[in-house]
Amino acid sequence: MTDPRLPNVDLDPQETREWLEALDAVLAHDGADRARFLVAKLVERAGRKGADLLPVPRTDYVNSIPPEREPPYPGDRELEKKLEAYLRWNAVAMVVRANLHKKGLGGHLGSYASVSTLFEVGLNHFFRGPHGEHRGDLVFFQGHSSPGLYARAFLEGRLSEADLDQFRQEVEHPGVSSYPHPWLMPDFWALPTVSMGLGPLSAIYQARFLKYLEARGLVAKDGRRVWAFLGDGEMDEPESTGALTVAAREGLDNLTFVVNCNLQRLDGPVRGNGKIVQELEGLFRGAGWNVIKLLWGSGWDALLARDTTGALREKLNATLDGQFQRYYTSTGRALMRAELFSGSPALEALGASLSDADLGGLLRGGHDAKKVHAAFAAAASHPGQPTVILAKTVKGFGLGDAAEALNIAHNVKEMNVSALAAFRDRFQVPVSDAELSNLPFLKPAEDAPELVYLKARRAALGGPFPARRHEAPKLAAPGLEAFKLVTDGTREGQSMSTTMAFVRLLTALLRDKEVGPRVVPIVADEARTFGMEGLFKPYKIYAAEGQKYRPVDADEIMPYVEAANGQILQEGISEGGAFASWTAAATAYANHGVPMLPFFIFYSMFGMQRIGDLAWAAADQRARGFLIGATSGRTTLNGEGLQHEDGQSHTQAALIPNCRAYDPTFGYELAVILLDGVRRMVAEQEDVFYYVTVMNENYEHASLPAGAEEGIRRGLYLLRPGAGKKKHRVRLLGSGAILREALAAAEILEADFGVAADVYSATSFTELHREGIAAERWNRLHPADKPRGTWVAELLGDSKAPVVAATDYVRAFPEQIRPWVPARYVTLGTDGFGRSDTREALRRFFEVDRAHIAHAALKALADDGALPASEVAKALGKLGLDAERPAPWTV
Repeated sequence: MTDPRLPNVDLDPQETREWLEALDAVLAHDGADRARFLVAKLVERAGRKGADLLPVPRTDYVNSIPPEREPPYPGDRELEKKLEAYLRWNAVAMVVRANLHKKGLGGHLGSYASVSTLFEVGLNHFFRGPHGEHRGDLVFFQGHSSPGLYARAFLEGRLSEADLDQFRQEVEHPGVSSYPHPWLMPDFWALPTVSMGLGPLSAIYQARFLKYLEARGLVAKDGRRVWAFLGDGEMDEPESTGALTVAAREGLDNLTFVVNCNLQRLDGPVRGNGKIVQELEGLFRGAGWNVIKLLWGSGWDALLARDTTGALREKLNATLDGQFQRYYTSTGRALMRAELFSGSPALEALGASLSDADLGGLLRGGHDAKKVHAAFAAAASHPGQPTVILAKTVKGFGLGDAAEALNIAHNVKEMNVSALAAFRDRFQVPVSDAELSNLPFLKPAEDAPELVYLKARRAALGGPFPARRHEAPKLAAPGLEAFKLVTDGTREGQSMSTTMAFVRLLTALLRDKEVGPRVVPIVADEARTFGMEGLFKPYKIYAAEGQKYRPVDADEIMPYVEAANGQILQEGISEGGAFASWTAAATAYANHGVPMLPFFIFYSMFGMQRIGDLAWAAADQRARGFLIGATSGRTTLNGEGLQHEDGQSHTQAALIPNCRAYDPTFGYELAVILLDGVRRMVAEQEDVFYYVTVMNENYEHASLPAGAEEGIRRGLYLLRPGAGKKKHRVRLLGSGAILREALAAAEILEADFGVAADVYSATSFTELHREGIAAERWNRLHPADKPRGTWVAELLGDSKAPVVAATDYVRAFPEQIRPWVPARYVTLGTDGFGRSDTREALRRFFEVDRAHIAHAALKALADDGALPASEVAKALGKLGLDAERPAPWTV
C-alpha cells in the first residue's frame, strides 16, 4: 500500500531500483529476519534525522505468504475434497430438511459454506482433541456454522441420522442445538460463540489463563492452542477488539484468530465502500499482532507473478469490497473481466490471457486448502505474538443463485430442486436426480477410503473434535471451623464490613492446603478498595514477565508484588476482561482437567448489568466459581451517586438458572454461603456458580446462631423472635444492608407501639423463589398426591400476622416470594435512580429505613383490621414521615 506521506513522483528511479535490489539480495542470502532488522534500523535513523518514517500499517492486498514459502500440503486433497462434499451436502440437508418438516425453525446455510475449507484444514491437520492427559486445543467455532460440525460428527459416527433430523428440535426428543451450547450438549460443545463479540474476548482470556496455569505449574506445557473463528462483521462488536492489546502485551503465541472475511454481515456488505481486510490489518498490526493475509487461492499465483508492473496489485489495492462481492455472484465473472482487468494496457493484457474457466478458478484464499494450511502452519509456529489470519472467502460459497455472495446469504435456509442440483454438480455429490428432493443424508461405507482417512486424521490428532470432557479431580472442601475467625463474630465495640469478612474468608481459603492453590482471586483494579492489598505480597499478582521494576511501595508492609507464577489476576479497569478471566478459570475443570475456584470481586453496580451477556455465556459453559458484588446496594455506597449505586443486580442474577444468588448481612452468613458453594462446586462438582453481595458498611457482627446453617443456605431463618406478650404481631424480613434497619424497626414497634416483631434474615429471596416454583409445579402435576410445602411457608407457619420485607434492591427482588407467604405481604425497595448523600438520608429517601419499615408494618395491621387507620396516620408524625413527598422513583 502507498504511504500518503510519500511523494507521488519518483525523482530517481535508478536509485530506487538499486535500493530495492539490495533489499532483494539481503532477503535471498540472509533471510527475512536480517532484512527486517536492516529496515528497522533505516526507519530508526530516518526518525532521528527528522524524516519520521513509521512502518505502513497496511500491506498490499495480496497473500502474506508467497507461494515459494508455502510448505508441502500434508494431506490427500482428493479424499479431502470428497469429504468436504459430503459435509457441505449434509449441512445443507440438515437445515433444509428441518424447515421442510417444521416451518420457521431457521438455520443458516451461507456461513458454513463460507468457512468449510478453513474448518476442514484445521480439523484434519491442526486441532488436537482431548486424549489421555492432553485436554486438546480450544476452538471457538463460528456459531452460525454449527451444521458443518454436526455433519462431520455424523460421518465420525458420533451423531446419527436421527440426531441430524432433530436439528433445532430439542424439546420432545434429544436433538442438536442451533449453535454451540455446552449446557444443551455437554459432551460435544465446549465454548459458546453466537453472542457475537464474546468469542474473541473469551478466546484471548482463555489463552492467557492457559499461560497462567502453565506458569503456576498446574498444567503441563504441551503446546495446546486456542483458535477462534470470527466473522469480519463480528469484528465491529466492541468486545471483539477491546482486548487485542492484552493478547499482544501478554505474548499470547498460543492464540490464533481466524477472521472469516467473506465481506458480508447479516444484512449486506461489511465495508462496501472500503476494505475490511485492510482495516483489520491496520488494527491488529497496531495492537501488536502478527498478521497473515490469506486472500487469494493458487489460481492467482501465476497471474500475480506475471504482474511485473505492479498494475494488478494496485488495482487489487484500490478495488472496494462492494465491487469484489459482485465479482463472485453468478454473473460476476464478466464483471471481473470488464472492471478488474481494465484501466491500463498491462491489466487488459492480463485479462485477455484468461479464459472464462481461468476466471472461475480464481478462488479466494479461504477456499484453497493449500493456502489455508500454509497460513495455519505459520500461525502455529510464530513465537512471541498472537496471530490473526485474515481469510478471504465467499459467503454462501457453492450455493449458486440461492445465496452465493448475495446480501440475503445469511438468512437463506431453503433451496429448491434446481438450486440443489447445481450445488450437487458443483461439488460432485453422489445424489441422483430422483433423490434430490428427499435431501438424503450421505455417509460413505465404513471401509471407504475417504471415511478411513477422516478417522485416521482425527485419531492422529487425539480423537473426535469438538468434544468436551467434564471429569476432573474432586477436592475436599474445608469445614466451617476454618472460618472461625468470622463465624465467631466481632468483639464488643469492634465492627467490620461484610467486604472485610469476605477478605478474611478468602484468606482462609487461600491457606487451605487442598483448595488454596486452586483459588483464583480476580479484580478489575479495585483490590485496595476492597481491602485486598494484604494478599499482594504472600500470593502475588500474575505477570507473564514477572516484576522487572522496583515498586514505589517496595519497603512498605503491603507492597505491590508481581510474579510470573502469581496467583492473583489484576485485570486493570476492564470488568469484561476480568469476567472473561473468571470464566476461563470457572471452566478449567472441563477445559484443562484442573478444578479451579475463581473469585471475581467487583463493584456490584458494574457487574451484572455490564457483563450480563458474559454471565449468560458462562452459565452456558457450566461455569463454577464465585462472583462477589462488593459495595452493594442502593444506599450503602454513600456519596458516590447515581452510576455507582446498585439496586438491581440481584434481579438480574435471579434470571440465570444456575446462578445461586445471596445477599447476606453478617459475616457468619457469608461464611456458611461460601462454604456451601465450595462444597457444591469442587467437592460435589455441581455446575453452579454463586453471586454474593457484600457491603462496605461497618457494624458489629454476632456469632453464628445454633442451627441457623440450613436456613442461611435455603434463604431464610428466624434471627430475632419478637416479644412474647403483645396484642399484635408482625414479621419483618430483611437482607443485606436493610436487615439491620428491620431489627431497629422491630425495637421501635415494640417500644413505641406495643407490637411484637419477629425479624427474619432473608439471605436469598431468589433461592426461596426457586424452591417455591418447584413445589408449585410438582403440586400442579401431582394433584392426587400430598402437596409439597415451601421453606417460606414452613418458617412463617399458619400465623396471619402480616409480613413486611425490605431490601436495598428494587421491590421486584422481595416480590419473588409473594405466592408462598401465608399472610398479608408488603414489600419495600429502592426503586428509582441512585444519588449521593449519607446512608441514613438515602434510606429515608428510598423509604427503606427503620421508620418506613415500622410504619409499613402498622399499616399492614390496619389493613387486616387489627388497628384503626387513625393510629397509623398519627404514627406518620411520630416517625417523622412526610406523606406528601414525591415517590422516590419519580424524582
